[in-house]
Amino acid sequence: YIHGMPEDRILFVSDLHLDEDSPRAVTQFIDFLHGPARESQALYILGDLFETWIGDDDDEPTRSTICAALHDFTRQVPCHVLRGNRDFLLGPDFEHRSGCRLLPDPVRVQAAGRCLLVSHGDLLCTNDSRYQRFREFTRDAAVQRDFLALPLAVRRMLAGRARAGSRAHTYGAAQAIMDVNPEAVAALFRTADADLLVHGHTHRPAVHSLQVDGRERTRIVLGDWYEEGSCLALGADGRYESIQIGRASCRERV
Repeated sequence: YIHGMPEDRILFVSDLHLDEDSPRAVTQFIDFLHGPARESQALYILGDLFETWIGDDDDEPTRSTICAALHDFTRQVPCHVLRGNRDFLLGPDFEHRSGCRLLPDPVRVQAAGRCLLVSHGDLLCTNDSRYQRFREFTRDAAVQRDFLALPLAVRRMLAGRARAGSRAHTYGAAQAIMDVNPEAVAALFRTADADLLVHGHTHRPAVHSLQVDGRERTRIVLGDWYEEGSCLALGADGRYESIQIGRASCRERV
């Protein structure tokens, strides 16, 4: 871990995919909350904190432990959460259980004297038409209401089937389809009037520079937490550090 981080830093993470089947990642995240994150000014989780979230009434012990750790953390440091494609059912009771604040996706963030745009990133993968149809269906209020009315055991079973289907789709789809669409990225920059976008979802950490309407823009993609934790730190000077949690060095500076 990188300790002693300046308290004026804001941290961004994404795609932790935490559940009972990933105890090492859960421990790593809780240690992160107790260490580097607690020394920051704020933490933003840009979607897929959980591998699945079947409703705010989910009493699965690992998820309850994570919510309790976040609740303790948010007594000192604000934590803002975007819904991902795996935990889009996060709701008001999650906010109460965790102390976190749910944000819309995408959302503009004012930090370090600059305005940036944050998103989970799945909205930008417009080449994957099958997923976009699924996303629209599952975000429908009536569909969500009917799903949440089902018993927990039934919801767990359906979530397991959905995970299996998602893995099969991911393995079978072309890599280009699974990545963001350049036109969608440009349109988002244009609409939001921003020069910096931070997102996750694709699990392809990188820094991309591009021109949109004659302006230099930057798109930073966060890594996942399957192997080691990935974190982006924004300093008060407006500079970013990409940090690998579990290593005592910074991967790159932008």
